[in-house]
Amino acid sequence: MTNMFTRRGTAGLAGAALLGGRAMAAIPTSPATAPSLPIERGATLRMLRPVRFVQPDEDVFRANAARFTAATGVEVRVDFVGWEDITQQTAVTANTGAGPDLIIGFNESPHVYQDKLVDVTDVATYLGTKYGGWKALAQRYGKRAGSNNWLGLPFGASGGPLIWRKSAVNEAGFTEIPEDLAGFLRVCQGLKRIGKPAGFALGNAVGDGNAFANWLVWSHGGYLVDEEGKVAINSPQTIAALTYLKDLYPTFLPGTLSWGDVSNNRAYSASECWMTENGVSLYFSLKNDPALAPLAEDTQIQPMPKGLAATAPNAGLTLNAMVFKHSRFPNAAKAFLSFMLEAEQYDPWLQANVGYWGQPLNAYDESDTWKGDPKVAVFRTTMNSDFWLGYKGPISEGSAAANADYVMVQMCASVASGQATPQAAAAEAERRARRFFRAR
Repeated sequence: MTNMFTRRGTAGLAGAALLGGRAMAAIPTSPATAPSLPIERGATLRMLRPVRFVQPDEDVFRANAARFTAATGVEVRVDFVGWEDITQQTAVTANTGAGPDLIIGFNESPHVYQDKLVDVTDVATYLGTKYGGWKALAQRYGKRAGSNNWLGLPFGASGGPLIWRKSAVNEAGFTEIPEDLAGFLRVCQGLKRIGKPAGFALGNAVGDGNAFANWLVWSHGGYLVDEEGKVAINSPQTIAALTYLKDLYPTFLPGTLSWGDVSNNRAYSASECWMTENGVSLYFSLKNDPALAPLAEDTQIQPMPKGLAATAPNAGLTLNAMVFKHSRFPNAAKAFLSFMLEAEQYDPWLQANVGYWGQPLNAYDESDTWKGDPKVAVFRTTMNSDFWLGYKGPISEGSAAANADYVMVQMCASVASGQATPQAAAAEAERRARRFFRAR
């Protein structure tokens, strides 16, 4: 995109200033031809995106938007809204054909509203060529199913690895967390025995509840739908996962059936829970609090156990940018997204998020984000994941609806609470999921 702008020489300076003047490592690039996107006369843009995780996220993002304005003359208004509001506001925008030009939503949002969106294949092809290709999860969420046409431009994903206290695991008689399910159960039983239990969300938690339920099923070889989008949750693999949960759940501290997305953060910080699944936010909240710094030092972070899967079964919560057809300035909107994903803008923003959002493009593996605290390095590969919400099927409105309706979470919770047998819970999940997927 360098042929579009005349003021790129100082593009990284504001971001560097916000990062304390630290020099950035060079991000490797390959020759690539930017798409021709002549900016429309009188263009202005309005964007919605999820509220910041840390203040520098917003600061650097706004600074980058201001540099786009300086380079193009296009005024950009960015509104940061609550995570719980993004999905609703995206639906309103899509259905009314009015409102923001661009929205950074979550996960499968572009697939739900694909007929309302501007194709962004030209920008995705350029960025992929220049920055070493798009990661697996980015391709899954960005491309229209079964094609190479891009509906959205993923900006990053938040991972949910295993977070645990080394002192407690050692006291329970273990030096590490095994990858096999039987070994993981033994660790949890050991923690329970010494009064330092694990805890995983089984409530309707957008991030943590869905992450744990999906891990449980995927690690046993189960899945919601098959490759063709046919509901397949009622399987021997799912029943095996739920049977395993009957043994695992009694090792948790009480209350996890009602946990929301902040519950395990609080329990872990209070030393009520000694192993859980969470993003980097938990670790940094400990590290940045002098009173809790010893907990951070004791904390270890690694991918959730693979179980029967070939790789760690975790689908990162993905930021996914969309340009709406009702925008009067689609070229300006696409140029803005491309500008924000260029190294001069993106790398300072990536570093500002201290690992909370893992990058969608391979070249950013070389970012200094991953060269500081070694415990953060696990988030470097978040978007390498072979799993996604609605795995193994095509991403669709159905998979989005099933996730929003907590089909997987409530299936697991019903077994953990003793309200249903594994067989009955899997059958009920199948019945509920079929409402969201067309008969095939």
